[in-house]
Amino acid sequence: MIEFKEISTIYDNDESIEILNGINLEIKDGEFVSIIGPAGAGKSTLLRLLTREISPFRGEIILDGVNLAQINSSAVPLLRRKIGTIYQDFKLLSAKTAFENVAFAMEVCGADKQEIANDVPKILNIVGLGEKLKSFPHQLSGGEKQRLAIARALIHRPRIILADEPTGNLDLVNTYDVVKLLTKINELGTTVILATHNREVVNSIGRRVISMEKGKIVRDQVEKGKYVI
Repeated sequence: MIEFKEISTIYDNDESIEILNGINLEIKDGEFVSIIGPAGAGKSTLLRLLTREISPFRGEIILDGVNLAQINSSAVPLLRRKIGTIYQDFKLLSAKTAFENVAFAMEVCGADKQEIANDVPKILNIVGLGEKLKSFPHQLSGGEKQRLAIARALIHRPRIILADEPTGNLDLVNTYDVVKLLTKINELGTTVILATHNREVVNSIGRRVISMEKGKIVRDQVEKGKYVI
């Protein structure tokens, strides 16, 4: 489903500073993959390449058989509807309720009022916020805010979820609630790519783990301790 071929990226057009260096990686449809490594390892950069926020300096990225470099700028919004993104800092709209935050994501894509009225309560129920429709972000706990962000990411039924340090601001209980929710989403058929520095989170998931250091993949480990590389 996703293939990175000899991907390198550079910092601020400076060819002497590589953020990613010669990344080769395949991710199959329906996988749950954790990408782990310290700050500056290149985890977030790898995710941003998939949404075409940035482009590689060298190499190719193939998604569903299509080279992302060959997609016209006008088609990028359609690409991004296939991909739901979750961030550490939630990126919620503070002046909008939980319902309105999710509804807004549908409105910008042209959904009508009936679709919004039908779909938003359903997705909020899935993430455990069915009783928080009218709550504003400041009235929600950290875990609830992240579940709202997940609901917003899911509203277009994406094939891929990118989760960039989604538990970085959460306590232990809420961290594992979010991890369980991501696991449930994956079990329903969505590909999940989780970037984190938290090894305990990765160990609790027990799926494939990509370890990165200084812009390179140093290990590709599947469950039960079998090493691919």
